[in-house]
Amino acid sequence: MATTDHVGTSRIAVASFIGTAIEFYDFYIYGTAAALVFGKVFFPTFSSTAGVLASLGTFAVGFLARPIGAALFGHWGDRVGRKSMLVVSLLVMGLSTVAVGLIPGFGSIGLWAPVLLTVLRFVQGIGLGGEWGGAVLMSTEYAPEGRRGLYSAFPQLGPAIGFILGNVFFIVLNAVMPAGAFLAYGWRIPFLFSAVLLVVGLYIRLKIAETPVFQAALDQTEQAKVPLFELLRSQPRALVLATLSFVLAHSLFYTVTTFCLSFGTSALGIPRMTLLVGLLIAAAVMGGATLVFAMRSDRWGRRRLSAGAAVAVVVWAFPLFLLLQTRNPVLLTLGLTGGLLCFAMLYGPMGAYLPELFRVRYRYSGASIAYSVSGVIGGGVVPLVSTALWSWTGSSTAVSVLLIGLGVVSFVSVLGLPETLGHDFSDGLAGDSAATVSDPAGG
Repeated sequence: MATTDHVGTSRIAVASFIGTAIEFYDFYIYGTAAALVFGKVFFPTFSSTAGVLASLGTFAVGFLARPIGAALFGHWGDRVGRKSMLVVSLLVMGLSTVAVGLIPGFGSIGLWAPVLLTVLRFVQGIGLGGEWGGAVLMSTEYAPEGRRGLYSAFPQLGPAIGFILGNVFFIVLNAVMPAGAFLAYGWRIPFLFSAVLLVVGLYIRLKIAETPVFQAALDQTEQAKVPLFELLRSQPRALVLATLSFVLAHSLFYTVTTFCLSFGTSALGIPRMTLLVGLLIAAAVMGGATLVFAMRSDRWGRRRLSAGAAVAVVVWAFPLFLLLQTRNPVLLTLGLTGGLLCFAMLYGPMGAYLPELFRVRYRYSGASIAYSVSGVIGGGVVPLVSTALWSWTGSSTAVSVLLIGLGVVSFVSVLGLPETLGHDFSDGLAGDSAATVSDPAGG
């Protein structure tokens, strides 16, 4: 396999990382704003709980749009290449995020405010649907043999960096601005700052070349005319199991970062600054852990770590909320950190695991759709369900039970997938019959 030199590798690392960092920065600031201010800005006629539900509903719209973006970008990414689609996805994603920061509130334009918010959220989801798959393919298809886990860690660090950057913004704004000013215009600043990240990301991505794995496949074989159809015909089982396996990752991330923020401030009366600092510390630990677990997957195997993460979530589902309910800053930070460590254990190997499951002819489509559809359920539906369960029961117990159920589904699904460590990445697993591939890690 062709690889890059040292300079090229550095460029690939930054190019694959920058988009996912912007992706999670955009999604996190939206989720935080949805939990803290969107109910008052865009749904002021609703009750407090209904306003949070409505704003989280617009949050879910972005996830619903992701599979559409995955299908679109996956189709053209498998036909014309990874690089061009990464540039387009970044543009769509970044511009729509900046535009959210420019929408007038309900008090200025009435119902058009939530309508515009929902439309822009949908467009943002389209761009995001093609971003992650292209980014992990950019890194893994450049990786030397035996180091795909390490290289896949580049885009997988995006959640930690994007989360930290967005969190720092809200902490600083919360510290320096009166509550009224933050509600009036302060929340818009993080969205507008996304323009800076967009320019940097575009500059870097325009300077990268096509991945050697895709270029070799393009030179040697005929392209799939409709990659999605070939994917569904050849590897439907792998697609379904991969999707179910990683619903848990999205569910856990947004439960910890979005639902716990809303639950902690609204139900428990924890100061917003305390929770934001706790989440900032947890995200920093998560970033380091993501890198470690991604690297370990090159030795221990993707399947073993993914299954272990599902077990860890089952174990931590109740302690997460018990520690949060102590209202003690140290203990609640421990609870949040434990949750994001479980996420890192699953998310770290995922960057290499999903691309490895699919043939190069439709790899962009397969990885993007599995990631995006799992995001619809885990990132879009689960926060809504969690908020509704909390509203109906007045307790976090039902949310913990929900996480345990998702952990069991993930564990069973991962066991149905093959271990991909060490297989021929220049082509990929031949089909669903490849579930008998041996596990080099001994799992």
